Amino acid sequence: MNQVLLKAEKINKYFGATHAVADLSLELFPGEIHGLIGENGSGKSTFSSMLCGIYPMSSGTFTLLGNEIKPKSQVEANKIGISIIVQEMGTLPGLTVAENIFLGEEEKFMHGIVKNTRAMNKEAQRLLDSYGFTDIKASKMIDHYSFEERKLVEIVKATYFNPKILVVDETTTALSHDGRQELFKVMNKTREMGSCVIFISHDLDEVLDHTDRISILRDGVLVKTVNTKEVTTDDLKREMVGREIGNKYYRTDYDEEVSGEVVLSVKNLNVPGEFDNINLDLHKGEILGIGGLSECGMHEIGKAIFGASYNRGGRVTLSNGYEIKDIPGAIKHSIAYASKDRDNESIVIADTICDNIILPSLNDLSKHGFMNLKGLGSFANKFAVQMSTKMTGVKQYVSELSGGNKQKVVLARWIGKNSDILILDSPTRGIDVRVKADIYTLMSELKKQGKSIIMISEELPELLGMSDRIFIMKNGRFNGEFKRSRELGEKDLIAKMI
Repeated sequence: MNQVLLKAEKINKYFGATHAVADLSLELFPGEIHGLIGENGSGKSTFSSMLCGIYPMSSGTFTLLGNEIKPKSQVEANKIGISIIVQEMGTLPGLTVAENIFLGEEEKFMHGIVKNTRAMNKEAQRLLDSYGFTDIKASKMIDHYSFEERKLVEIVKATYFNPKILVVDETTTALSHDGRQELFKVMNKTREMGSCVIFISHDLDEVLDHTDRISILRDGVLVKTVNTKEVTTDDLKREMVGREIGNKYYRTDYDEEVSGEVVLSVKNLNVPGEFDNINLDLHKGEILGIGGLSECGMHEIGKAIFGASYNRGGRVTLSNGYEIKDIPGAIKHSIAYASKDRDNESIVIADTICDNIILPSLNDLSKHGFMNLKGLGSFANKFAVQMSTKMTGVKQYVSELSGGNKQKVVLARWIGKNSDILILDSPTRGIDVRVKADIYTLMSELKKQGKSIIMISEELPELLGMSDRIFIMKNGRFNGEFKRSRELGEKDLIAKMI
């Protein structure tokens, strides 16, 4: 690794008064996978977004193979050999799979002013098949596919032209075990071809397993760059947060009895093609975990209980007999829902922190049909601060926040609403260790207040560490139920998943 592939010199980015990236200088080499880690808001995604043309730099220079580059869009970045797979949804609805793959490259299939759709579909299908993604059809609308399947399409889109630099930004959090393995194959292939992968992940074990070097950011500043073989997860955590941080952030109680009071009952719930015949009772003050492999149907359960699924069958009733049939009814009766697909289903990206937090509470905050704008701002600020959201103020746009701070806004919205039942799907997806600890502490506090939580998660330590009971799903049905116990381990859960 003698020749420098990319040189970043004194890169700065301001969002208003926030100095998101501060004088960051970094060298990347051909044939390496370079980890980029840090807490939420440390500047990782902002740095990568500037490199990939998503954000303009405030100052600084990027030099690729000796030539200064200033990409003004992702399409322009792709043309000079830089691509990115983002954490949230990176495909466009209303287009086919093929149209998403070749977005910005349509001229390859143009004959005059006529696009050869058949040729585009054929080439896209050839690419999909070459990656082993044969179940995805190039001619189908992207909307037909799941969040994970769209991520696989993004992998093809970002790598088919053999980029010199590939940025993988928290992509593994959206993938199942098999999907992750496919991504790692692509990363390794990219490295073997003499290109560089920038790998951003909060899973430190994953970073250690799949990188050559690691750069640690803190508050927008590069702390240090280390050789992967020379550090441990504890070393990385200490550099990320500036102090020692342990793993003891899960619940420590095991003998506490859960109330016998049922607050929500699910009977014969089903969504065609997703899951069938789901039955459960949620108790007052209970954290009920639901786990399984990514494609088992568990992520659709949260939507269905909240009244957000189409073609839902079965019944969801509260203790007072009220039946939840739609989202307004769920919110009115103190049910909250935070989706795994945060940017598209849990938050309004192109709006302010304030507007996002107050949204479900507008009826509660109005007096005789009128809104007190100052009061709305105070309300939003109270719960944003309570969640320790890193922001310039509640008028800041959510699009400018890191993934962890977006999640804090989602939770602040429902804490402000004072919801009694919370359905949290992948509540710590893409979240750093310190914010995870904050969310687990919040969940424990809500439990003590008598709130009830359904936590849907693919993370086995999270399920074991936080749940009073755990349901494991397999092929759209519950395949096992476990009570909280010191003796319960990951092997017990895995045996019911596969």
